[in-house]
Amino acid sequence: MACFTVTALIAIITTVFRNRVPKEYRINVLNAMLWGGVLMLTIEHIAHEEIVPYPPFFTAGFSEMLPEILSIGVPMTLAIIAVWGIMVFVPRVVPQLAETHTAGIQE
Repeated sequence: MACFTVTALIAIITTVFRNRVPKEYRINVLNAMLWGGVLMLTIEHIAHEEIVPYPPFFTAGFSEMLPEILSIGVPMTLAIIAVWGIMVFVPRVVPQLAETHTAGIQE
């Protein structure tokens, strides 16, 4: 029920510091992925009444939320960052590999 809090924290950090990140890293793509995940999970948790519009907002206690944060929230956030990393860094590496491969064939 609180798994999205890790993703929300990272989304807040990347949004605040987005102007300090070079454009080539496409931080806006990462922000969109993170905020999309947060929005989707927030709606899902509201629909299942795991989040309520009045304090304490979460229907479970911290002792139930911490294991979920660690077992679902952290891996989910790392998966989002990994997909973003692949989207950003593979296109930079593949042309170099292609050039190296074709240069070896032409010689």
